[in-house]
Amino acid sequence: MVDPLISLIAASIAFVGTHFAMSHPLRASMVRLLGDGGFMIAYSLVSAATMAWMYFAFVATPAGAPLWGGYGDGVWIVASIVTLLALVLFAGSLIGNPALPAPGAEKAALQVPSGVFKVTRHPMMWGFALWALAHLIAAPTPRTIVVTLAIGVLALVGAHLQDRKKEALMGDAWQQWEAKTSYWPRLHRLFSIGLLPWIGGIAIWLGATWLHSMAAGVWRWI
Repeated sequence: MVDPLISLIAASIAFVGTHFAMSHPLRASMVRLLGDGGFMIAYSLVSAATMAWMYFAFVATPAGAPLWGGYGDGVWIVASIVTLLALVLFAGSLIGNPALPAPGAEKAALQVPSGVFKVTRHPMMWGFALWALAHLIAAPTPRTIVVTLAIGVLALVGAHLQDRKKEALMGDAWQQWEAKTSYWPRLHRLFSIGLLPWIGGIAIWLGATWLHSMAAGVWRWI
């Protein structure tokens, strides 16, 4: 029988590897073979299958003891704040994001950066990365470390690769967007992004931490 942790490592590699492969070196050939719609179906099916494998392998892997710190109130406070910032970035990334495959993306890239794009041009990716960091801080068990490293690599390496892909697809528009924005998050600008990302992020944070399998966020102390 395969060790559950080994299965989780294999699932995480498959999840990240297939995302990178289908998003970059295999994308053009898959689109030619399957068409745009067929590509999206294949991409979604492979992503869902590898994510399901990760989930079930994670559940099957014993949590084990934290490798350092973990589970104390101070650690949970830090993790809760990091998670909130992650969700503020994520919520804001859904509005006017030129990286999303939507009509008007090129026009959006020519605009003056506003909202969370004052912080980074990859707010969704950094949201995922900060979410992973928060879980690594709060519960540094072997299975959590595997999953958070996978999500962190997918987000941050994926953001870099996305820049290269968008340069090829959008040309000067994306290069102008890169010149006006930053890959690395300038977190001090979070206080100038406006209310909407904060309202959305706080709402998601309250809901997600309430539904969390362990008491998290403010619900840990209520």
